[in-house]
Amino acid sequence: MYIFGICASPRNNTTEYVLKNALDKLAQDDFECEMFTCQAKDIKPCMHCDYCLENKECIIRDDMTEVYENLKKADGIIIATPIQSGGISSNLAAIMDRTRALEAIDYNLLRGKIGMSIAVGGDRTGGQDFAHLKIITYYMIHGIIPVSGGPFGSNLGASFWSNDSLEDIQNDTYGMESLDRTLHEFKNFLNKYI
Repeated sequence: MYIFGICASPRNNTTEYVLKNALDKLAQDDFECEMFTCQAKDIKPCMHCDYCLENKECIIRDDMTEVYENLKKADGIIIATPIQSGGISSNLAAIMDRTRALEAIDYNLLRGKIGMSIAVGGDRTGGQDFAHLKIITYYMIHGIIPVSGGPFGSNLGASFWSNDSLEDIQNDTYGMESLDRTLHEFKNFLNKYI
């Protein structure tokens, strides 16, 4: 099965570290994994111009092409966002809006895929739950099945406290436990429904 991870951080630091950790664990269980990082990528915001509805492609030519191709073939999707202003990053908002072009091609293109969420905040309660809810809402709108880590500590997804430091996130044992719980459920869903 093919897993596509999106790192929605403009930097290659804590969020990328956590997503890479998740994908490495999945690869150890023989999942094929690919990561897209927003760092140094050109992703423009959606203009909501409806070009895609008539022409079955986005009018904007940028690095979203790579995201489109990977989303099409993915069985599972992991979205990892840093917390910015108490929610998802602007990079992720642009990616979410731009996937409208995929469904202009085929309304059911993303339906039935399995999705999980990772949120990395500079503070323990910096907005991780709000980010998870936005990602889960995105999944639901597009027919992607959202998976949490269950009712015991990872209710919405994997949540991390980076304290704005790679060293601190590496020592966030609670965050890693939430990741492991969420990955466990993610694999269960993939094996059951894909």
